[in-house]
Amino acid sequence: MLKLVQLFGFTLLGMAAGMSFVVQQVLNTNLRGCLGSASWAAFISYLGGVITMLVVLLVMREPWLSAVSVIKSSWWMWTGGFFGAIYIVVAVVLVPRLGAATVVALIVAGQMLTSLVFDQFGLLGLIQHPVSVLRIIGAMLLIAGVILIRL
Repeated sequence: MLKLVQLFGFTLLGMAAGMSFVVQQVLNTNLRGCLGSASWAAFISYLGGVITMLVVLLVMREPWLSAVSVIKSSWWMWTGGFFGAIYIVVAVVLVPRLGAATVVALIVAGQMLTSLVFDQFGLLGLIQHPVSVLRIIGAMLLIAGVILIRL
């Protein structure tokens, strides 16, 4: 019973993250319209994220990073913000042209296809999860959903 409750809680949390994603895209798009710049809108979005994370770190009383933990990480592990910035700028540019539903569907389809490749080959340190026929069918259905949402 506890596992079922935990699964339900995680499901709700994941859905809340998805809702947050859509709200972020729409807010960033509106900000872009006011500022006239996708890059500035993305920068302000990241600045708000940095401030939020600083508050979270303080509230959670996380210890400061140690030199040892920084040194044992690889340079490429620090590039997540780069990829996040690409996604935010592209989304801010595309939402007013394609609509929120289409952009989110395209992003999810891209995430799914990339995730299948990462899982199959265990890229960037992931545990391998082989691609199966059912997983490929699921990805194809997701792509079909993108097409249907765009029609």
